[in-house]
Amino acid sequence: QVQLVESGGGLVQPGGSLRLSCTASRNIFSSTAMGWYRQAPGKERELVASISTVNWNTNYADSVKGRFTISGDKAKNTVYLQMNNLKPDDTAVYYCNKKYPPQLNWGQGTQVTVSS
Repeated sequence: QVQLVESGGGLVQPGGSLRLSCTASRNIFSSTAMGWYRQAPGKERELVASISTVNWNTNYADSVKGRFTISGDKAKNTVYLQMNNLKPDDTAVYYCNKKYPPQLNWGQGTQVTVSS
């Protein structure tokens, strides 16, 4: 079973930045698209950014476009999410997983809290 481990979350003031990391326990990035998802309290999990590990094309939800950047490092089996100009609405638990089914078991996620 592949394990996904997210890290890098924390408490940040509005306008601040964080860089999240997601590392897989083995190489799964060779021929798939990976995504960063988030789930805020009382809301459904949503896909906020994705990247193809074949051609490195990226896609973003409108709510984060221009502020978030997804990237990957195949050699490290790691996907990153650089988050800039954070807003209180970005507060959520952030997860990574495959963009398309069948998805892997979800990791524990990393909490991002944006508050003054």
